[in-house]
Amino acid sequence: MHVSLGTTRKDEIESRLQSGLSVNATALAREFLVSEDAIRRDLRALAAEGKCKRVYGGGLPISPEGVPLEQRLLNDSKEKRALALAALPLLSEASTVFLDSGSTNLALAREMPPDRSLTIATNSISIASALLDRKNFKVIVLGGEIDRETGAAIGLSAIREAERLSFDLCFLGTCAVSMSLGIGAFLLADAEFKRTLLARSNRTAALVTMDKVETRAPFQVAALAVLDHIVLENGTSEEIVSTFSNAGPKVILAQSQVASRSAQLRAGIS
Repeated sequence: MHVSLGTTRKDEIESRLQSGLSVNATALAREFLVSEDAIRRDLRALAAEGKCKRVYGGGLPISPEGVPLEQRLLNDSKEKRALALAALPLLSEASTVFLDSGSTNLALAREMPPDRSLTIATNSISIASALLDRKNFKVIVLGGEIDRETGAAIGLSAIREAERLSFDLCFLGTCAVSMSLGIGAFLLADAEFKRTLLARSNRTAALVTMDKVETRAPFQVAALAVLDHIVLENGTSEEIVSTFSNAGPKVILAQSQVASRSAQLRAGIS
């Protein structure tokens, strides 16, 4: 990626952090065609200026509570909607579904067919709110203290409530996904919560944007093999598709928005 004249690489990274995005050193190095050491120097400088929080493998916004999930949804919104549309057929054999927190799963919630009778559980207030106009949906919100970084309940109370439920299908939120390290989370509590979801779900799927592919996060959730399906962006390299598929999950590639929506309409999903 080439930044515009007058904009430095560090400025671009800072802009993403200010918009509420976490950043990963490996992904940034690949994007900007520089070494990971160069990216780490940028992140150290930003942390010294009080503009990011350093974590293993990358950086987090210094004040994520100031950026609503709705605003994060605007980042790569077309790509997230395409992933959501590609995931809709997975609902055909499910009646009880868990939507983990995250802007991509919020996009999925907004695309869910209103004529289906579904029970949707979530730990995200934003996702629950997006489903309120679905008259045929029963919406269950897991409680507890809301973590401001994730915009969701991920603590002990939420874990205990999840342990009392079972799901036909879980759409797991991901912070990082790689062949060697599997699914990762930036927060320990979030990783523990996600492992509980895996244990309570008959099938599990994940919608993964390109910026999370082959990146690292400090807390491992599980190996890729626990996923039944992984939905990736159109244009993902054949190498990644083959590698992930060989790890266990069935890979679904999102189409362009127009093509994907036409396919959903032909399938009778509104």
